Amino acid sequence: MATWREHLAISHRFRDQGLAEVESGDLLQGSEKLWGAAAHAVKAAAEQRGWKHNGHFYLHKVINELASVTGDERLNDWFDAANQLHVNFYEDTLDSDKIDERAQDVLDLIDMINEIVLDYS
Repeated sequence: MATWREHLAISHRFRDQGLAEVESGDLLQGSEKLWGAAAHAVKAAAEQRGWKHNGHFYLHKVINELASVTGDERLNDWFDAANQLHVNFYEDTLDSDKIDERAQDVLDLIDMINEIVLDYS
């Protein structure tokens, strides 16, 4: 099982790869990598706190708890945007503008979770 630091590093790696793939025009792979970046950021916060995070259900629970603890409901919106990118990988329904919007939400989510994790450690 990965440590919270490892999940955070994976999140950052997937973020960079996802942005590069979107930039190069591979919207499906970029979508999935950005989803993975968001998921691993959430896993980092959960692992740090000893919360379950194995599967979509628990990732949503973690985000809800983080939003409750921080009082920042944007976390839920940003994670929903990441989930839309995950769905896009399978369905190919988002155009590049929508992917760019959701990518920005993922970046905001990762930035916020970085702060949450660093403040907690």
